[in-house]
Order: sequence, then C-alpha cells, then structure tokens
Amino acid sequence: MSQTVGRTRLAYSRTWHHISLSSSTTPPLGRLASRIALILMGKHKPIWDPSTDCGDYVVATSCTDLLVTGKKMQQKKYYTHSTRPGSLKELNMEGMMRKWGGGEVLRKAVRGMLPKNRLRDKRLDRLKVFEGAAHPYKDNLVKVDGRTRILDVPEVREELEKARAL
Repeated sequence: MSQTVGRTRLAYSRTWHHISLSSSTTPPLGRLASRIALILMGKHKPIWDPSTDCGDYVVATSCTDLLVTGKKMQQKKYYTHSTRPGSLKELNMEGMMRKWGGGEVLRKAVRGMLPKNRLRDKRLDRLKVFEGAAHPYKDNLVKVDGRTRILDVPEVREELEKARAL
C-alpha cells in the first residue's frame, strides 16, 4: 500500500498569474524572464520537486513595451539553421520585434532560462504572451501583478460577508 504524503491533486492545482509589461515598474527582459521561469517551474510553491511539473500559468500582456537595457536591440542576435549547408540566418532583436513581436522575444528568453529537460516544452506552453492588453484569460486570473484577486470570486465574497455579519 502506497502512503505518499503531500502528493494530492489539490496540492498541484495551478493558478494564473498576470504580468503587464506596460507598467513603469516592470523589470528589464532578463530579470522578467527569470521571474516568469520560476513561476512556470513552480519553485515558489512549498511542494516543488524538480522531477514533477507543478508550475502555474503566466499571462504576459503588452509585450510591445518590452524593456531592454543598453544596445541589445541592435546587438543581440538570434540564429536559426535548418541543418542544410549555408542556411544559417541571423536576426537582431530589433528585427525580431518587427517580424514576430515582443512576445516571441520574451518566449525565447524564458525558454533559455528553463531547465533543458523533458518538461521544458510543457512548461513553456503555459506561458501566454500577447502584444496588446486584451487577452481571453481574464476569468482565469487569480494573481494580477503579484496581488491576489481572490475577493473577485463570488463564493469567497459571500462567505466573507457572512463571516463579517456574525
């Protein structure tokens, strides 16, 4: 009989975090990508285990306002190769922003900060990036810019009002 402690489905429930890149307090690309990677891995949870996927969802909006320092827009290079001779292509960050948008730049930065193992693609699928402020996940969000929106849930609000009435 197996008696594993703390491995319930409730413990692995995933919450949705919202990060808006349009605010003035948003960190630069590297620091932001490392924070997102920690949330996607679930390292902020007390049940974190490197071999299990217990991370949360992250919705990043306004990726056109991505902040980078120095001359990275002109000097940072992204390389692609199709394994055919002479097919190495390079694109700087400015060209990547024009061609694919800031969401792809953020996705590549987060991908580089996730561990290189079988869970990386599954974790990266939970990162949702949008160029503007609009996104279809408004109902799922629990944490907006690090603050919990638990009082927006009607059942929680009713229970809180009942407790205050007593």
